[in-house]
Amino acid sequence: MATQFAGCQIERMEHPVIARLVEALRPVQGLTALVLGGSRGRGTAGPASDYDLGLYYEPDAPLDVTSLQAAIAPLVDEPSSTVTRIGEWGPWINGGGWLTISGVEVDLIYRDLGRVREVIAEAQQGRFSMNYQPGHPHGFCSVIWMGEVATCQPLFDPSGCIAKLKGETSPYPEVLRDALITRFGWEVGFAIENAEIAARRADQTHIAGCAYRALCCLAQTLFALNGRYLINEKGALAEAATYPLTLEGLATTQAAIWRDLGNQDHERALRRLHGLSDALRALVERAQTKG
Repeated sequence: MATQFAGCQIERMEHPVIARLVEALRPVQGLTALVLGGSRGRGTAGPASDYDLGLYYEPDAPLDVTSLQAAIAPLVDEPSSTVTRIGEWGPWINGGGWLTISGVEVDLIYRDLGRVREVIAEAQQGRFSMNYQPGHPHGFCSVIWMGEVATCQPLFDPSGCIAKLKGETSPYPEVLRDALITRFGWEVGFAIENAEIAARRADQTHIAGCAYRALCCLAQTLFALNGRYLINEKGALAEAATYPLTLEGLATTQAAIWRDLGNQDHERALRRLHGLSDALRALVERAQTKG
């Protein structure tokens, strides 16, 4: 059943806790839009998945964090639960809160609409950045913000700002696709070469880091090749394995690589990585030829 919130109709409210939270957050000063993101927003969640809510605000009228704290206080299970100041978690995940409400885990994440608009405009020109951000060992690709808009479910959008931005994310920009494939497709092989150097010293930590980097870059390339936005490296390779343009045996090969690394069989792990890299290169070449 649809629920009406201040001019924004929610077609699928998955949990009554989220309905209560939306109602509580609507009056927060500076809140321009509220969206359901992550796996819940994309419709790929499992039973244990949490709820990611994006809180969008205009840079000249930011969220009133004091008002936000007061809004969540009556709802949270743990009275000491708090939300952060804007910018407290870094420039790309710029604040929010980890909450539990009636036993349901809910993450609040702040988003500056001014910066989101800039990222989308740059991505439409094939420009993006990779950035250090705690919680993202692969790095935070600026296009994540564009992907979040593309895949989210608006819960409260009275001005229509999210709806407008969604229109700028589809169709997937071909120039962005090409730029991502060029950047990350190259880096797959580069990361493997670095792992080979580390293997000569039996530097297990660096080998594992390079392997992770290679696999994440491979996922980035497959997402772009299929015109999909990668918004989190968690589970990205497993998802990429289901796409129309993918690598045969990707999921099982990934598992075998980590098993080999755990057994300190670096040589076999690197052979498997090279096999994935070669297969990816061939897949990209075929797709580009057809295109």
